[in-house]
Amino acid sequence: MLLHSAAAYDAQTAVNSLWLLVAAALVLIMTPGVAFFYGGMVRAKSVISMMMMSFGAMAIIGVLWVLYGYGLSFGPASIPHVLGTPDWGLMSLMGKDGVTPDLNGLAFAGFQATFAIITVALISGAIADRAKFGAWMVFAAIWATVVYFPVAFWVFNLKDGWIATILHVNDFAGGTAVHINAGAAGLALALVLGKRVGFQKGMAKPHNVPLTLLGAALLWFGWFGFNSGSEAAVDGVAGIAWINTLAAPAAATIGWLIVEKIKDGKPTSIGAASGAVAGLVAITPACNILTPGFAILLGLLAGAVCAIAVDLKFKLGFDDSLDVVGIHLIGGLLGTLYIGVFGFTHVYDAAGNATAQYSSLFYGGSFQQLGVQAIGAFSVMIYSFVLAYAIGWVIQKTMGFRIKNEDELAGVDTVVHGEEGYALENA
Repeated sequence: MLLHSAAAYDAQTAVNSLWLLVAAALVLIMTPGVAFFYGGMVRAKSVISMMMMSFGAMAIIGVLWVLYGYGLSFGPASIPHVLGTPDWGLMSLMGKDGVTPDLNGLAFAGFQATFAIITVALISGAIADRAKFGAWMVFAAIWATVVYFPVAFWVFNLKDGWIATILHVNDFAGGTAVHINAGAAGLALALVLGKRVGFQKGMAKPHNVPLTLLGAALLWFGWFGFNSGSEAAVDGVAGIAWINTLAAPAAATIGWLIVEKIKDGKPTSIGAASGAVAGLVAITPACNILTPGFAILLGLLAGAVCAIAVDLKFKLGFDDSLDVVGIHLIGGLLGTLYIGVFGFTHVYDAAGNATAQYSSLFYGGSFQQLGVQAIGAFSVMIYSFVLAYAIGWVIQKTMGFRIKNEDELAGVDTVVHGEEGYALENA
């Protein structure tokens, strides 16, 4: 049992830590949100499989993060600028005397754990309807260890990560580490597992639209913690991140629906939900660095661009079942690069000293920040794609990653889990 020190935390630290704990809970609920969002879009006989991949990510990544993931992402560098040192069981946060836990450190560790969890869960949408659960869990554990934890160190470790401290990329809440990372891995797995039986445009309609809308609502709700919580303090930056998290996805919903109306003649609820998520993805790296007006412009662009991008899979011939590439990879790239065009701010350390300046093409007439944003974004994309493809390929060749075609047609839920999402019996 942990005993608390008699020394009181100062008021501001206590408030900041409380906000981190609340924000962590908000972000954690985003993973069930992903489960609902994805679950409603698959076939009725695949909904349990789809949702279980998100809950499986919560289980396996939650354990690995506490065991060693936090240390690899935020611990002292074992490889300078590249990788941290395992902090087995978060022992460094238990206090030097063994009885005084580090409130702020534990709150931050918990907050970042939820980022690792949802990043892995996002990948699952690319392989809906055709993946073995056991193989998915093996992939999730390996990919998190060799891809997510190092990338989190590069991007989020403001003391030593090379993307944060050498390039000075602005990625406030995870455009690279979360969305580009997950989108690239999703593309790799879609290629490894191949196309679903009968793959073509319009092959399967969402079986439960209200479930998807519920998932989108939970995602948007939790995303306020995702973005505002990344400031790790209750201040003006957290406030602007909150406002931009409202403005961008709202505008993106409009942008997506306009494109959908022009393309298909009708705006749909699935389009509205997808547009909101696309806007949330795009604003994630930029929510601290844009004025609300430029956040709205980014949202409109993200909604329109992603609405067009989701059809690339049919033209290029890869089966990204639930548009992880079109929304997360493309949306993440757009938001990350947009900073180099319209972002401008100074970054200050704890002592109030300016440590970096992001000067964009619009404000400073400089291509420099756009260049470093591109280097950071494409570095993460290539690294994640290559390793995800290699991990997925090895799993497919050994234990098998994809279920049999006949099992896919019969339904993943009954074959893999022995359950049905909607077991209706005659009275």
